[in-house]
Amino acid sequence: MTGQAAGLRAGWAALPRLLVRAPAPALLAMGLVVVALGLLIVFRPLTSLLLLAVYIGASAVVAGAVELIAPRHRHRWNRAVGIAWIVGGIALAVWFGGRLDLLPTALAVLLILAGVASLGDAVRRGGVSRRVLDLAWGGAQIVFGVLALTWPDVSVLVVAVLFGVRTIVFGVTLVVRGVRGILADGPRVDPVDSRPPSRRSRAWVAVGRYAMAALLVSAAAGGSWLNGWLADGAPVIDAFYDPPADVPDGHGRLIRSDDYLGAAPPGATVQRILYTTRSSLGDPAVASGLVIVPDEPADGPRPVVIWNHGTTGVARGCAPSLADGTATHWAIPDINRAIDNGWVVVAPDYTGQGAPGDFPYLIGRGEARSALDAVLAAGELDDDLVLSPRTLVWGHSQGGHAALWTTQIAPDYTPGLDVRGTALMAPAADPLALAGELASGEANALLTVMVSWVLVPYAETYADVHLEDYVAGGARQVIREMAQRCLSEPGVVVSALTALGLSQDDPVSLPDLTTGALGERLAQNVPEGPWGTPLFVGWGADDEVLPTVLQRDLVRRLCGEGERVFSWVVPDGGHQDILQPRSTMLPVLLRWSEVALEAETDTVAGAARADRVLDSCPQ
Repeated sequence: MTGQAAGLRAGWAALPRLLVRAPAPALLAMGLVVVALGLLIVFRPLTSLLLLAVYIGASAVVAGAVELIAPRHRHRWNRAVGIAWIVGGIALAVWFGGRLDLLPTALAVLLILAGVASLGDAVRRGGVSRRVLDLAWGGAQIVFGVLALTWPDVSVLVVAVLFGVRTIVFGVTLVVRGVRGILADGPRVDPVDSRPPSRRSRAWVAVGRYAMAALLVSAAAGGSWLNGWLADGAPVIDAFYDPPADVPDGHGRLIRSDDYLGAAPPGATVQRILYTTRSSLGDPAVASGLVIVPDEPADGPRPVVIWNHGTTGVARGCAPSLADGTATHWAIPDINRAIDNGWVVVAPDYTGQGAPGDFPYLIGRGEARSALDAVLAAGELDDDLVLSPRTLVWGHSQGGHAALWTTQIAPDYTPGLDVRGTALMAPAADPLALAGELASGEANALLTVMVSWVLVPYAETYADVHLEDYVAGGARQVIREMAQRCLSEPGVVVSALTALGLSQDDPVSLPDLTTGALGERLAQNVPEGPWGTPLFVGWGADDEVLPTVLQRDLVRRLCGEGERVFSWVVPDGGHQDILQPRSTMLPVLLRWSEVALEAETDTVAGAARADRVLDSCPQ
């Protein structure tokens, strides 16, 4: 094993060994070029993946040429090895050039194999300090290889930076050799002292090896601890969310219910439900959600509020019903007053969160079907729970988009529900316009994560949307990994750091987001109405996530189409601030909702009173 590992290392190092034999002026020039290349790699990490594949391939080709032309290599075996190096090098550079997403995984496997080879070196050769260093180095490589397989998007960044730093060091070495050779006007390399090293120097070498071994062990232990901490913070999906083999026919049918494991609002009971619905494409699906019921007995059927949650991520574990605080007033605006009013709050997760399936992120019909079917399923919870047809639809951010679609398809999909009003809080109402606004800005870490949440669900839902049309080679695996993490888990820090490290490398082609199949699908998911119910639109003046111009344009468009719209802007309010208990929007939202739910418009006077509260469009 040791001999094989040494042979591999010699092959990959053939190109550097060839370069250092060049004349001094050439060394200086090449060194400056290599340093510049290393800096480019560090600051443009995705570039390094292709360069790494080309570099390894070129080294292999040079190694093969050396095997073929070296005088000492006259055997057929050496010629065969040389040809194999050349063919393998060319194949590696060409094959990986089109499959950069596989390179981090391949490098992780190579790290593990190299670690095993180092462990073999520790057994077979050297003194104690050398064996200790080989043992630590082998174990560290194996640990880092496993971590690279666990966090492949980070491995893209780490491999790029390490390769860049190594390239810079090699370039500096060439520059130093070149300068020394020019100044000395003689040999580029100082004569080697043939005297054996002293006992003191051997002792210092041993100390250095022990120190390096300790550093490697510490780094491997720290990486393992960090991996465990991040994994422990990821949400756990329990068996409740796994649908049985046989589910009821039709949509909106209750499969099972159970107590919610998180905090409940005062005076209410919270249950989680699993129910049948339909996917974005209309196929049978299963979804989960929460049903929040006031403890106070009701005099009659209870009105319903559908709460469409904002972005939590797009992975299965990002379901709000898995989080502890989803049913409190920190997550659902003014839910305590809604409970006091006797309203039942139904909070769907949407398909693909909690229950398995494709998540309909900004895909209107999928979001809306999950929401409406949750109400139908809640009606099957208990014979004592009687739901009124009178329904309010609320939504924040992504949920605002879902709320518009919920109201739009309700008359045909669930004709038994009487939607009285639709409240939108900082809504992502127009996905195509949002993509246009995002594409007009500069690339940054937050934008890369947000785009991953749109691209991956759209690519998984629509067969004509392909990641490779919008994502740079080498970044597709990064984008997929980002889409597997939730806002509430510590692992999202990994996504943020990776996106930050790649932000200067343009991993996503922003100008293309509104073109091609993705642009067409985004346009199909813009709700068009008419809604026929009062609409509430509220947002924060300092929204840091969604451009406020989109909210103003939405209100102008709705008013221009003759819809009854009441708008409210929270001064100094951010994207999440408007939902918090002290938000100035909440009392207005609750008053608007009460009037929308209870308004009697059979008389002219009743309609006039309702309009004063429900409509602020210019007359």
